[in-house]
Amino acid sequence: MTDTRQVVVVTGGTRGVGAGIARSFLAAGARVVVCARRAPERPVEAAGATAEFRPLDVRDAAAVPAFLARVAADHGSLDALVNNAGGTPHAPLAGADPVRQAKIVELNLLAPLHASLAAYEVMRAQDTGGSITMIGSVSGTRPSPGTAAYGAAKAGLENLARTMAVEWAPAVRVNTVVLGLARTESAHVHYGDEAGVARVARTVPLGRLAEPSDVGDACVFLASGRAGYISGASLHLHGGGERPAFLAAASADHPTYGGTAS
Repeated sequence: MTDTRQVVVVTGGTRGVGAGIARSFLAAGARVVVCARRAPERPVEAAGATAEFRPLDVRDAAAVPAFLARVAADHGSLDALVNNAGGTPHAPLAGADPVRQAKIVELNLLAPLHASLAAYEVMRAQDTGGSITMIGSVSGTRPSPGTAAYGAAKAGLENLARTMAVEWAPAVRVNTVVLGLARTESAHVHYGDEAGVARVARTVPLGRLAEPSDVGDACVFLASGRAGYISGASLHLHGGGERPAFLAAASADHPTYGGTAS
């Protein structure tokens, strides 16, 4: 469980991974506020509790401080912020619209920066401080063909979190969950039909894609007292990572790599 009745804000918490994060905090006993530009089609619920929805465009740097200050005033504190809002369309970098690429960086790097700055101003005044968790991506740890600006933004986000962890200690802890392949309601957009999802899942050492609840459980831990000495860390949530391509190329001829000797 989280510490007693934590107040948690999850950006982009109305669907997909964000909704999974919100549900995990609800199940742990937290009071959860989710924000997005549009209200969810159905309330985000778990364990008999419902997340409170408040509208916010996280790219509106002027609106974010007032939003978080209001949450803290209404609920008595702001204990944890999860910077989950983000995403990108798939498109080759060559010939890409530079304005659109800038918007991808704005959503995935600048918006979490502004939200974290605003959260810090609230948390540093609290006796209990607070915690901030960035939702990163393995796209920021390796080449990211088709999502270059997104990968660059996520790499910057992880570095930003490490710097915040140094500058804002001891009042505020800052960590990153580096997410691998995940299964959400939009998984088919990236991986195709169910057969395609299954093929992709077989490339993960643990044999499946991450569920939103897997991400949520990691975020609940990082926001809890049990992670009280964890700051500036990157928790890789990728099911063991990606098998190096040379293993598949070598497996047919080398038993060590899972093939059979000829």
